[in-house]
Amino acid sequence: MVASKPVSDEQIMELLRSRATFERGFRLLMAQYRERLYWHIRRMVLVHDDADDVLQNTFIKVYRGIGQFEGKSKLYTWLYRIATNEAISHMQSKARHASSSIDDVHTLLAQRLQADEWFDGDEVQTKLQLAIAQLPDKQKQVFNLRYYEEMPYEEMSQLLNTSVGALKASFHHAVKKIESAFSEAD
Repeated sequence: MVASKPVSDEQIMELLRSRATFERGFRLLMAQYRERLYWHIRRMVLVHDDADDVLQNTFIKVYRGIGQFEGKSKLYTWLYRIATNEAISHMQSKARHASSSIDDVHTLLAQRLQADEWFDGDEVQTKLQLAIAQLPDKQKQVFNLRYYEEMPYEEMSQLLNTSVGALKASFHHAVKKIESAFSEAD
């Protein structure tokens, strides 16, 4: 069996512009970006079921709004912003429904992460995810993009509309807070 080669964003967008090929184009878009977006979302919301829900909502928004994509940025940049906004909305909704103290929320988060059948991390990975979860949103985004996706600061700058210097500072502060969380845990 011959492995299919990746489809370019231009090819996907060409298919999406025609009613006759729209569905095929959208299926290709989903196949091309599903896993990458899932892991971006998962790092934000931590739990598989939540990540699945947010990913589904992301693709619904993309399906409804792909006609407004102007091509001024990369397709992934546009998808990433939608996924990020959906994940943030999801987390804010969860926070509104939680009437607990912040310590109770972190304990609950740890329990949910450990109970998640899709999470196969050890104690160190659990501590890392909890430390990341406590970061401010901007630092969390920068840390995840740099640490997990190994995204260059220049590309991150375009994605987040922030200067390279500010991104480096955010990453530095995030690393220090994570190190501090590990020190406190020991």
